[in-house]
Amino acid sequence: MFRIPRAAAALAATAAVFTLAGSTVATAAGTSAPVRQTASPAVQDIVCTVNDNGVNYRGGPGTNYPVLGQVNKGQKMNAKGREGSWVMGDLWGGRTGVWIHVAYLDC
Repeated sequence: MFRIPRAAAALAATAAVFTLAGSTVATAAGTSAPVRQTASPAVQDIVCTVNDNGVNYRGGPGTNYPVLGQVNKGQKMNAKGREGSWVMGDLWGGRTGVWIHVAYLDC
């Protein structure tokens, strides 16, 4: 039986979260495999941590979207998607579907 090392499995799960359905992702064997349209129950949200104080979170992926509020260093967010340099997710204990620039997150 072939077993995928834990690090490779985690990498594949991480890539699947930020990959559009119908595209491919690299496997541990170095080949590519199609990404299924439905998420596997084993794939969990990626948790990101805000790395600065007074970081704006916005209603969309860019500075042209309205600022909905601010968060401080240490705030956690479940990342749900990414567009360019912006990560969309749900703040722990706060708003959902907010966007934060990747420079202010450690994921």
